Amino acid sequence: MRDVVAHAEAPRGSLQHYFPGGKEQLIAEAVAWAGDYAARRVARVAAKIAEPTPGKLFEAMAAQWRDEFAAQGFDGGCPLVATVADTAATSDSLREAVGKAFEGWQRPVASTLQELGVPAARSTSLAVLMLSALEGAIVLARAHQDVAPLDTVVAELRPLLDGAVS
Repeated sequence: MRDVVAHAEAPRGSLQHYFPGGKEQLIAEAVAWAGDYAARRVARVAAKIAEPTPGKLFEAMAAQWRDEFAAQGFDGGCPLVATVADTAATSDSLREAVGKAFEGWQRPVASTLQELGVPAARSTSLAVLMLSALEGAIVLARAHQDVAPLDTVVAELRPLLDGAVS
């Protein structure tokens, strides 16, 4: 919390005023913001795809991480994964906040898949698969300092995703 106050160049009392729940509240609100940001990115990504397909949507989602790793190195990762890895066993409220953030990201992915012709019954499960594969590839890319896992999940999932269009 001291680091947050120092970075914000704010008096410590203001942090306690805005986050009376302390560190846990601050993290929960940051997680909610990150989930909302990820959800908003889905629409922006989809809007930029010429002749969109489910496979191209996933490729574009992975490309954002590929670009970030190329520009900034492999230090960054998804704050949702980091939070759940660090707190799932110790804080039910933070685990629930991360779960809600992932659900908030999954919904626009599923909706976009439906808009691209994937049946509603399948779009939800494919959205889970896409996010799971993407998050796993991000972790592996960071571990290996290589974007190859992102390329692999895109290559393997593209036919499956595009084949789901009815």
